[in-house]
Amino acid sequence: MTINAANTDKAREAVPAIARPKEPAHIIRSDVEAIEVAERLAAEFVKGAAERDRDRIWPVKELDAFSQSGLWSINVPKAYGGPEVSYATLAKVVEIISAADSSIGQISQNHLGVVAAIRTVSDEVQKKLLFAEVLKGTRFGNAFSEFGSKRAVDFETRFTDHGDHVIVTGQKFYSTGALLAHLVPIVALDDQGRAWYAIAERDAPGLTVIDDWSAFGQRTTLSGTVILDRVKVPKTHLVPGYKGYEVPTADGAIFQIIQVAVDTGIAKAAIDDTIDFVRTKSRAWVDSGLEKATDDPYTLQAIGDLTLRLHAAQALLREAGHAIDRAVLEPNAQTVAHAQIVTAEAKILSTEVAIAATNKLFELAGTRSTLAEHALDRHWRNARTHTLHDPVRWKYSILGKYFLNGENPPLHAWS
Repeated sequence: MTINAANTDKAREAVPAIARPKEPAHIIRSDVEAIEVAERLAAEFVKGAAERDRDRIWPVKELDAFSQSGLWSINVPKAYGGPEVSYATLAKVVEIISAADSSIGQISQNHLGVVAAIRTVSDEVQKKLLFAEVLKGTRFGNAFSEFGSKRAVDFETRFTDHGDHVIVTGQKFYSTGALLAHLVPIVALDDQGRAWYAIAERDAPGLTVIDDWSAFGQRTTLSGTVILDRVKVPKTHLVPGYKGYEVPTADGAIFQIIQVAVDTGIAKAAIDDTIDFVRTKSRAWVDSGLEKATDDPYTLQAIGDLTLRLHAAQALLREAGHAIDRAVLEPNAQTVAHAQIVTAEAKILSTEVAIAATNKLFELAGTRSTLAEHALDRHWRNARTHTLHDPVRWKYSILGKYFLNGENPPLHAWS
């Protein structure tokens, strides 16, 4: 029974596709260059972040700059002409971008995850074809999750076989990045109930993307509805995603580590803005007997605590990246479980520090920090929205089962 309850009344407001880039994207050549490019882009993205959030301005030129910079192909394997940077570096890149604008950081997540999945499950012909697209600057969007299914892994979207192509029908929501993508990977089931990525052209007949994302945070991730009405996808672009979870692979941990990096980015931005506000605008409390807010012992303790917790999350994020590197090169039950566990630990800490830092900002900075002109509420809204992606209470359960009972985490994109 179909229980999808997403609003489709706005189908007439479908967003047209955007053109592919006219020039090929730059190709990053080292981990060091990847970080340098991310820092340069972040310095530009942060300038309009508050305005984009306030007015829900689509980050069109920012996304073009991001993908054309080469940062969207950094996990393409060297054997196919890509940089194949460490996943510790990839996570740091996402954190840097997310500290400037967490919506832009999140938009890259599913693209990078699909690139990783192609490496894991595609045959040589498909890898060469799709990696070449990524290296040119083609952006993957996302049409994975569905609005009203009982569980996140329950999909109603299906495809039927028509020889050299398949026909996809269904409806999606939380489709981060689909509005401004060039290709849209669709999670669809075959007649055996196996999940594939059917990668459709953004302007394919029957593929409708609606701008109906109304969350109070991550407002410009453009994560709205995708309607699929008999969408034709060539089999060259039909990726057997299910194979990435039939046996131990790093695919799930890769999707997860990018989520962690978005949250550490939000936390860092909130802490940096708190420090700047306390230094330049906050007043010492009347009973403190102090001249400057920066000398308040309670503020000093809180800043020290938040910074420590952020550094702990970042350290686990780096360790998770290196663990994923090992699991990619030598996938087995042990290496994959270790990557999942360290990533889960990082996910817990990043969630907790992102929420704590964005909440504590106002307590430490004072009433003046709530004024609209400062736009600091976006950090809390973004943290509260993004950290709901998958609940950390289940991460604690995964850790307990692993350390107490020797039970490896489940194999899926949320673990």
